[in-house]
Amino acid sequence: MAILHDSLPFKVWMDPRLTRLPGILPMDPADWLRVDEAYAGQMAERARLIASEPGAVIGALPGSEPAVAELAEAVEARLPGLGFTREGAAWRCPDGRLVADGGPALARLGQLVQEDLCVMEAGPEGHHVLTAAVLCFPASWTLAEKLGRGLPGIHRPVEVYDDGLAARVQRLFDAVRVEQPLWRANVLDYVDPSLYQPRSEANRREKPQGRRGFIRSERQGLMRLPRTQAVIFSIHTYVVARETLTAEEEAAFSARPR
Repeated sequence: MAILHDSLPFKVWMDPRLTRLPGILPMDPADWLRVDEAYAGQMAERARLIASEPGAVIGALPGSEPAVAELAEAVEARLPGLGFTREGAAWRCPDGRLVADGGPALARLGQLVQEDLCVMEAGPEGHHVLTAAVLCFPASWTLAEKLGRGLPGIHRPVEVYDDGLAARVQRLFDAVRVEQPLWRANVLDYVDPSLYQPRSEANRREKPQGRRGFIRSERQGLMRLPRTQAVIFSIHTYVVARETLTAEEEAAFSARPR
């Protein structure tokens, strides 16, 4: 059964601040993580994937442990403000589930928050490298292929990610400040509303022809951790039925550059 949002909180294709690549905006630090109307459905799917496909949705390189531990502290510090409560050695989640302390940190975080969380650390070649992640809702990519790669390798084979854009993105990762996280968003049209859509680089997603039934949009955050200086790339996935768009929004979406 499709897990859908009622509407999109932003319309990327109608906001010139977001359509200009890389479309980065300041983020309120208190708004890094969100709990919304799709929380219960998305968390049930995340729990299912973590139990059934742990090797596909969780990965970490040796040496990433300090950054992952600091990430866990940062996430859990924000939970009380999102409707979570402590019950002994566990968190009571907004959907009523209990998530116990202990165990692998990435698996625990993946069952607490809707965001996928990717740990990016400065590498020896001047690029930030994906060193750890919990990635339950990939939009046509796989964690296994990207883990251990720097930013240029992660974005292969994205056509618009040329040397100029790669340099601009790396400068963003270098410049993001602890006290000022950033965010951007993307938008795609899909026939299948499934949240878990892994796809190998060798099996590229075909560009859609005509109108598709669902719109998928990701709110992507960049948050620097103070101790390890790792940058956390967070992804909050929204999926809505195309019919939720107004006539004006639909016309603009259909006319957007592909």
